[in-house]
Amino acid sequence: MSHRRADKMMRISMSLPKKLLADFDDVLKNRNYQSRSKGIRDALKDYIVRYQWMNEMEGDRIGVITVIYDHYYTGVMESLAEVQHEYRKQINASMHVHMTQKYCMEVIVVNGDVNVIRELTEKMMRLKGVDHVKLTSTANGENLDPD
Repeated sequence: MSHRRADKMMRISMSLPKKLLADFDDVLKNRNYQSRSKGIRDALKDYIVRYQWMNEMEGDRIGVITVIYDHYYTGVMESLAEVQHEYRKQINASMHVHMTQKYCMEVIVVNGDVNVIRELTEKMMRLKGVDHVKLTSTANGENLDPD
């Protein structure tokens, strides 16, 4: 049985920043993983599940997009501003936070059609200099009042 399972595995090669790999290895150690490959498989599965969950949402939503970026990266702040201006109808508010000397965080409150919010989120994910983007959303509350 184990030979069949091994046949279904694919070997891949990837390049990672040293710090990212060291941080990942620390997480694996803290979670008592015996194998880096198992940790990578679990992380990929989690990424896929979150992506599928985000794509299954429908209708109007309210939420927060959190963006962490390197403010020394040339053009990243301008690119983020351009994207936000493009989606100004869906953005209710934003807050800028200085995290470290190098990193800043934008917290963006959004409201509207989830397809447009998803498009906004994915545009920011693709920007060079952006290290992390996360969308957290819920129903926009229209169905909360019985009246």
